[in-house]
Amino acid sequence: MGDFLEMSMWEKIEKKAEAGERLSSEEGAYLFRDADLHQLGQLADRVRERKVGKRASYVLNRYLNYSNVCILSCQFCAFARKKREPGTFELSVEEMVDEGRKAVGQGATEIHIVGGLHPSLPYSFYVDMLRALAGLDPKPMLKVFTAIEIRHLAERVAKKTISEVLRDLRGAGLDSLTGGGAEIFDAEVREKICRGKESAEEWLEVHQAWHGMGGRSTATMLYGHVETAEQRVDHLEKLRGLQDETGGFTGFIPFAFEPSETRLAELGKIRRASALEELRVIAASRLILDNFDHITAYWISTGLPLAQIALSYGADDLHGTIGEEKIFHMAGAQTPKGQTRGNLERAIREAGREPVQRNTFYEVV
Repeated sequence: MGDFLEMSMWEKIEKKAEAGERLSSEEGAYLFRDADLHQLGQLADRVRERKVGKRASYVLNRYLNYSNVCILSCQFCAFARKKREPGTFELSVEEMVDEGRKAVGQGATEIHIVGGLHPSLPYSFYVDMLRALAGLDPKPMLKVFTAIEIRHLAERVAKKTISEVLRDLRGAGLDSLTGGGAEIFDAEVREKICRGKESAEEWLEVHQAWHGMGGRSTATMLYGHVETAEQRVDHLEKLRGLQDETGGFTGFIPFAFEPSETRLAELGKIRRASALEELRVIAASRLILDNFDHITAYWISTGLPLAQIALSYGADDLHGTIGEEKIFHMAGAQTPKGQTRGNLERAIREAGREPVQRNTFYEVV
């Protein structure tokens, strides 16, 4: 016991991580604030290899958005529009199916769909959209809706309980919830960047209900705006706690805030997270989220070259081909809107990993 007390903070963290023991809140904050980045990356890489070996994964997927009309006015968002505002769009069920058919024809095994909180689309639109997409041959896995969209459907549109809505959507073909809308869970941060959006407890409640039905989902964190190291750790600990309870999260996807086209940019003090900070977040997340098997380097946010480097800092997944991403690019992202399978596999091989295609649940295809 005496030897342990005499260790430096880093030595304690390293000893715990190598033994598979859980880090404390204080140790987590140290990773974000003070840990040497290269030591942190090396430790995260060892933990990654212990969990998944030499492989790194990707999914053949396509992003679709049915509408960007939204009743909220999140300060970090450049995607949403009010109804009849310039730049709005709404796709019909038929248009969504046409896009889905193209994606499946190009080899996509997953269709990822989110939208704004639309003030007037009927409940039947969402159910019919899922049912029609589930009828495609071959059937893609449908990863659809954020927790806030589910709450919107339950509380404002269908006037049903969250569990009833989830059962309806699962019956129509829903395979997985997305992890969007988590942002940073701290209430003060949410007041500054997404006033009026669901609380941390409400986000977690939706995923808890979905996991309780046997469903799976991803978890996310939007960082690099007004949050502190302690607030990042609190966010990760809340995710870790729900994972302890349900085991329903398949993977974790952190991404940096894109400030240039958002209202938060008007504050003038928010600069986009550096490449080094992005690597730090990946590595720290790997160590703090000890009950998550998979950490994704989201190339839409980082760019593919940095995502490739992140495979040596704790990440084991490069997300997917995506096709055409709108949310980050409308906020100012300069990365490509899609990637080819060849590009992803090449990046993985160059990083010294074995590329494997996965499905929505991170299972090897």
